[in-house]
Amino acid sequence: MAAFGEAAPYLRKSEKERIEAQNKPFDAKTSVFVVHAKESFVKGTIQSREGGKVTVKTEGGEVSEKQEDQVFAMNPPKYDKVEDMAMMTHLHEPAVLYNLKERYAAWMIYTYSGLFCVTVNPYKWLPVYNPEVVLAYRGKKRQEAPPHIFSISDNAYQFMLTDRENQSILITGESGAGKTVNTKRVIQYFATIAASGDKKKEEQPANPLLEAFGNAKTVRNDNSSRFGKFIRIHFGATGKLASADIETCMRASLPDNISSHISTSVHCALSCV
Repeated sequence: MAAFGEAAPYLRKSEKERIEAQNKPFDAKTSVFVVHAKESFVKGTIQSREGGKVTVKTEGGEVSEKQEDQVFAMNPPKYDKVEDMAMMTHLHEPAVLYNLKERYAAWMIYTYSGLFCVTVNPYKWLPVYNPEVVLAYRGKKRQEAPPHIFSISDNAYQFMLTDRENQSILITGESGAGKTVNTKRVIQYFATIAASGDKKKEEQPANPLLEAFGNAKTVRNDNSSRFGKFIRIHFGATGKLASADIETCMRASLPDNISSHISTSVHCALSCV
């Protein structure tokens, strides 16, 4: 992990933490997640089972009786902050939420879930996009490095070179999830590993310019995209970045619950005022 520099603790848990988790006492028969009115799900320990009812004592000391379908088996501690949730012994809603919460608490914002990479917006700067991080992901197979948008980008790039086929990366999520930022990071990655000096200077400034004419501040997001983007990045036969083009589609109409939250015009219009 030394190659990742100061980003290392934000990408993978330490060896010490991994060993401690493996040696942590755990009873697979009684350790569960249970539905909770305020917290959605909380950890608990089964006290008894009888006639389809389960008596559970939560970590907070609360004892309650639940239906069987309100109690979910807990994964062993070795799966705490697991990088790919498809590896879990028990894959269900509380296990996914708990894992994402624990990783987010440690500022590990990227997590795999099978073929997908889940990102939780940290709403702060993290050193996970530094130049040395880009280089550390170059040429690495997915399982050889921690979850990251750079890994997704490099895998697409390597498949393109090997199979000589077009590749697609779909970035989706609710407003404020980080779609715009992660799109920039994909472009940053390709501009770093596959662009010459001139192309590198041309590609990255294009996105902020587009944002000035199509992004606006909302209650939930200071830089909310008010349009969709389809970005094509073209590479030459040797894998060097050749050109790029962007197709946009403005949102002709917005649901009332969204449009009412727009607090400003697009950035360029606001600047003109």
